[in-house]
Amino acid sequence: MLEFPLNIKSMAVTILVLLSSCGSSSDPNTAPIIITEPPVVEVPESPTGCSNVQYTILSANDNGGSDPEYPAANAIDGKTDPKSRWSSLGVAQEITFDLGEVKSVGSLKIKWHQGAERQANYSIDTSNDQNTWQNVLTDSTSSGRHSGFEQVDLISSEARYVKIVGTGNSENNWNSIVEVQAHSCEGADGQIVDVFPNELGIELVDWYLSVPTDEDNNGKSDTIDEDDLAAGYTNSEYFFTSADNGIVMRSPSYGFKTSTNTSYVRVELREMLRRGDRSIKTQGMNKNNWVFGSASNQGQADAGGVDGQLNVTLAVNNVTTTGENYQIGRLVIGQIHANDDEPIRLYYRKLPGNNNGSIYFAHESRASSEEVYVEMIGSRSNSASNPSDGIALDEKFSYQINVTANLLTVTISREGKDDVVKDLDMSNSLFDADDQYHYFKVGVYHLNNSSGADEYAQATFYDIRNTHSGYAGSE
Repeated sequence: MLEFPLNIKSMAVTILVLLSSCGSSSDPNTAPIIITEPPVVEVPESPTGCSNVQYTILSANDNGGSDPEYPAANAIDGKTDPKSRWSSLGVAQEITFDLGEVKSVGSLKIKWHQGAERQANYSIDTSNDQNTWQNVLTDSTSSGRHSGFEQVDLISSEARYVKIVGTGNSENNWNSIVEVQAHSCEGADGQIVDVFPNELGIELVDWYLSVPTDEDNNGKSDTIDEDDLAAGYTNSEYFFTSADNGIVMRSPSYGFKTSTNTSYVRVELREMLRRGDRSIKTQGMNKNNWVFGSASNQGQADAGGVDGQLNVTLAVNNVTTTGENYQIGRLVIGQIHANDDEPIRLYYRKLPGNNNGSIYFAHESRASSEEVYVEMIGSRSNSASNPSDGIALDEKFSYQINVTANLLTVTISREGKDDVVKDLDMSNSLFDADDQYHYFKVGVYHLNNSSGADEYAQATFYDIRNTHSGYAGSE
């Protein structure tokens, strides 16, 4: 069992600033962006007893040192793309936010540029008039773990202006912020937890993670390697801890994808039997991947494991309700992936008019262009009626995917109910050929690219265990 660091205080707090248009000026470094009649969004009372309010930030400006391509206004434009950021080079670079009037300020949420790769160094001051300043956070650093927002609790103050003073980062003297949001309370929403609690017992060193951001500007989704996952990486938008100590994976309908060959966005773990040994390539017939027990002796010797079993406990929390009929409400929660094909994709699907969801799986054979679909609970139909024995949103259940030689067995388990078990003979599917290797995938593979822009799919995972014959990580 891996142990994750505990007691790392969360470093930031978020308000969502929604802008319908951006101001412009001949000097983008100093020209504030103005929003009239800012909305005030109330959220449930925080654990501190403060009735939390999110504040709209009316304008942002800096002390004149920012890169013209990345002005202060970018930090409050509501965009979380790294290309829309404030960047300023040097020590004591300031960015100041105007709340429009004096308010009780207890916390911020900050999305740092390259926040999962380096630590930002900064302090925070507040003021009523920009003449007299109160220091509310001194010599702080970001976690270096998150590409999403981080919570920053402040000494509570009455202030109109909030100033972040950047002193570079762990790699250089750039100060770069993608987005800043402001709250009235410390611990504003209690949603973001910096590290996974070690009682989860999930061996994250066995996996890498795909998230739909593009912080390295390569045009594809970002990959978080197994070492970084094991060290406690989280992302407050896509991969974080739930209040009941599960791992939340949340995928929007639109975002960066893993390759040009896929049409859909995902937040998904990919099995990595190399466990951080980068001398072993990700793809190929090698110790990072596994083979069927019906593969040749040489194939079994070359692979990282033989046959495989994946045990997962989860609850699906949210699905889409709009879009093309065949895409609404569906996501893949587990897979076996081969070189190019998928011996299994396990689906959860809930249609808008139904209380419960269905479970089914697809099998791609290398010998045929036709996929085989096997229904386990309910129907995969675009007009399916409510499955009386289906699985509701937020209902915990478990699945097991087992491959023994060419036999695929899928089991769905729920407390107080009989298991649902389906077998599929893969003898003619050619996945035991000498060049075929395999790996498990777990998460939210979001198969809807036609929904409303704000819709998403989300599931919380409580147990993920992968085992293989001959694989040391299974012991």
